[in-house]
Amino acid sequence: MSTPDSFIAEVTEEVRRDRLFALFRRYGWIAGLVIVLVVGGAAWNEWRKARDRAAAEAFGDALLGALAADGRGARAAALARIEATGGRGAVLGLIAAAEAVGEQDRAAAMAGLARIAADPAVPESYRQLATLKRVLLAGAEMPAPDREQALAPLLQPGAAFRPLALEQVALLRIEAGETAAATAILTDLLNEADVTTAMRRRVNQLLVALGASQRAG
Repeated sequence: MSTPDSFIAEVTEEVRRDRLFALFRRYGWIAGLVIVLVVGGAAWNEWRKARDRAAAEAFGDALLGALAADGRGARAAALARIEATGGRGAVLGLIAAAEAVGEQDRAAAMAGLARIAADPAVPESYRQLATLKRVLLAGAEMPAPDREQALAPLLQPGAAFRPLALEQVALLRIEAGETAAATAILTDLLNEADVTTAMRRRVNQLLVALGASQRAG
């Protein structure tokens, strides 16, 4: 390379370096801000995980402590003192309802289950479980059309408690004297992928009682 070319190259490199430093002085704070945000975000995420873990442990300890109380009345009172929302609140409500049933306080249990089923802040699976338990607990005291209407959302494909809901609808058909419809529902129920062995046994027994052929399973 000739001397003029070398000189031009050196000048060009210096100009580039000066521009780079100028850009860094002007916009370097953005890089610093990004670093602060990344580090701060990671720290906040770890704090949130620790907070959630501590809250879950505290809820579990409170729940175990309440269930260890002597007598259903004492357990119910201890459960009532626990504060929880969302999924934890639903779990708490379901357990409280079970304790209320044990205390022969069906009205309190029904009211608690209804609150869970109607709470939009509660995960859908818990709401459906509360609905199913409410229908089972009410039995014939709830009119058949009301029970069928309550079970309708649980019958959707993929619903967590679809097999149990189908079984209840079949029982409603039997209650109404609609044996052919009940047989069809029970037969379809045996084709559901997540039917347990115990349910399959119950369904086959119902089919035999209805005069239908017992299915394998």
